[in-house]
This record gives sequence, structure tokens and C-alpha cells, in this order.
Amino acid sequence: MEKEGKFQPVWKRVLFSEVILEKSHAQKIAWIAVVAALCTLANFAEFKFADIQFSLTLFASMLSGILVGPLFGFVAAMLGDFLGFVVNSWGFLYMPWVGLTCATAAFLAGIVMKLPLRFRGGGYVKLALACVLVLAVCSVGINTTGFYLYYTQVGFTSKSLSLIEEHFGTNSYLAYALVRLLFMGQIWNSLFNYALLFLAVPLLNAAKPLKIDIH
Repeated sequence: MEKEGKFQPVWKRVLFSEVILEKSHAQKIAWIAVVAALCTLANFAEFKFADIQFSLTLFASMLSGILVGPLFGFVAAMLGDFLGFVVNSWGFLYMPWVGLTCATAAFLAGIVMKLPLRFRGGGYVKLALACVLVLAVCSVGINTTGFYLYYTQVGFTSKSLSLIEEHFGTNSYLAYALVRLLFMGQIWNSLFNYALLFLAVPLLNAAKPLKIDIH
């Protein structure tokens, strides 16, 4: 007999990952709670200095999208970021674009890992594509833009923007984005999170009965 999962409607395949697609409602809720807790805990493994953050949040967010699917991964990552802030704010204001960055990373990872690349090494190609998209859309498009607008439009003064203008003659968005990524460590933080993802997902793929299908 064919597996029931082969007859699941498209909306369910978008809503849920293959890991939880055919599980009960209670099991789905439990999985979402677990990945939200993972995203919350990732906020404790971080170091903040002004607008610079070194953490495992990208890794946890992308993994949540892979484990429970793009839409519920989005919700879990957003919730995890907010709860992590409540417990571990470090005295900073809540910055919603940070949560949106994490949630969008989960969504993109969940969507990309559903691409039908059925060839040897296809899973790694999808992981690489997810990382590139998350870097461009989330780290640069949302997170860096959010901090730049916060410092230039809300009325707060950023020491980093002053230093950028002093050394480069401008504090334009492009200058800020390049300095923040290359010299303030965000690109290295991102690459570290992506490396963890490349290590973790194949291990989870081999785990039974988890068995993430990345091929």
C-alpha cells in the first residue's frame, strides 16, 4: 500500500515538514514547542556589543524551518527570539527586525529544503542555497537594514556610524553594511552558523526515527 504521505495536499506539504507531516496534532504542537525552545536557548549562547551580535540564532532558526516546515518554523523562530529576549535582554530594547530576521531564515530554509533536487549531493546544494538566501535576505536585507534605519531615522546616535563616516567619508547604508559584515564580524558569525548547519543536518538525516529527507 502506498504511504499516506504521498497523497497529502500541497498546502500541508508547505505547512509541515516531512518530519511532522503525518504526526498527530498533539505531536505537531510538541515539535513546534521543542524548536521554539531551541530558538529560545540559542539566545543564551550569544555575545552582544552595541549592534553586533555573535550567537547561534541563525543555526537554530534555519534548523527549525527544516524540522517543522517553513510556516511553523517561522512562527517558532519568531516566538523563540521574543522569549529569548524576555529572559535574556542584556538591557537592550526589543528590536523586532531581529526576530523577523530569525523567522524569515526559518521560512527560507524550510522552503528551500523542499526543492525536488533528487541527485547525489542535492541536499548539500539545497543547504548552500538556503545559506546564500539567508545571508542576502535576512542578514543583509532585514537585520543590517533594520539597525541602519534605527540609528539614522529613529534619532539615536551610533558610535559605529560615526567611526564609519570618519574613516570612509560617508555613513551610507552600503558603507555600514560592508563594515558591519566584514569588519564587525557578522559575516564570520553567519559562516560559523552555516557550518554548524552543514554538520547537524546530515547527522539528523541519518537519525532514526527522525530521518530528515534532505536528498
